[in-house]
Amino acid sequence: MTNAARLFVVSAPSGAGKTTLCEQLLGQMPKLVRSVSATTRSKRRGERHGVDYFFVSPQCFCRDVARGHFLEHAVVFGNHYGTPRKFVEQQLARGTDVVLSIDVQGALQVRRSFGQRAVFIFIMPPSMAELRKRLRARGTDSARQIKERLAVARREMSFVPRYDYCILNDTIRAATECLRAIITAERARVTTRKR
Repeated sequence: MTNAARLFVVSAPSGAGKTTLCEQLLGQMPKLVRSVSATTRSKRRGERHGVDYFFVSPQCFCRDVARGHFLEHAVVFGNHYGTPRKFVEQQLARGTDVVLSIDVQGALQVRRSFGQRAVFIFIMPPSMAELRKRLRARGTDSARQIKERLAVARREMSFVPRYDYCILNDTIRAATECLRAIITAERARVTTRKR
């Protein structure tokens, strides 16, 4: 199993830092790529089509769902998100490890289809107060939306026992080191993980 490519599924509540951690990691580890998700939500400031997300219309998204083009898909805060199946399968076939930065709904779908072939990592914020502070600092959500995101975060954190690892994102540097250590250890694994 040490030569097989791995699928790393990273989930976290909105604002907990999963995207930042994954981006930090990509520049530091060879043979590791991030799958770019498709979404129907609007671009945020600084985001680029095909780099941060594939921004598509709801009609296009629904057509791709019907054609089986997504490895997983979910509705999150009223917007559709999905992981393009072809890219992930091609990278794994080439021996390249893939990181999926997706929500809990999507992770549970991947768990059902990939099982032990995927490694599931949850990023935990230091506290709800800190998560609220990070969401406010992001400047993209109204007070009502932040309240909704915090309620969803509490529900998502209840799924931590379904993951293989949990990383506390207190500082980006320490959390990135922990994530890198997990990937390094999983690449060296010779036995199947027990669940």
